[in-house]
Amino acid sequence: MRNAAIVVAIGLTLANHGAFAARTDVIEGNTGSSVRLLVYEDLQCDDCARFEAMLEQKILPKYGSKIVIVHRDFPLAKHDWARQAAMAARWVWQQDSVRGIQIRRELLSEQDHITSANLNTWLADFAGRNHLDPKAIVDSLKDPNLSALIDQDRQAAVARGVTGTPTAYIGGVAFKDPIIYEDLARALDDALAK
Repeated sequence: MRNAAIVVAIGLTLANHGAFAARTDVIEGNTGSSVRLLVYEDLQCDDCARFEAMLEQKILPKYGSKIVIVHRDFPLAKHDWARQAAMAARWVWQQDSVRGIQIRRELLSEQDHITSANLNTWLADFAGRNHLDPKAIVDSLKDPNLSALIDQDRQAAVARGVTGTPTAYIGGVAFKDPIIYEDLARALDDALAK
């Protein structure tokens, strides 16, 4: 996995980060950092795919060891498989936090080849390639607990005023699509300097 050296993904042990990330959040980066980049994303969103590329190519190399990145799901109603992808990605996160980040990246990068008709096959193939249970990942699409996690993310996003994806927050300041790297980097530098 690219950036493996700087990606520190932890499961459900965020006791010292109650103010920064919920216990169910998908996180990467420096979990000890007080600087948080909170990202609401839709795994079927092409703008989110572009943001993920920026995250991987620019933000993680420069800031991955200095900040914690919190991924939250905000599947848009116009996308027919985004909610199911978010549920499957959460299931993978619960099994293996590194693979939980990996599936998000792969879904975003391969979204042009994924449809609602082939999503289950794509998920089963991902599971097989990554030593996870192919049947269980498909079964996760019916899990009411995973559905509730997605609903919680969505409700939190709506409460913050999120209407589209990607939307990122640093220190309470919102960055909405199109998110400009230089603006994000400036806000991260300012937050780290405090």
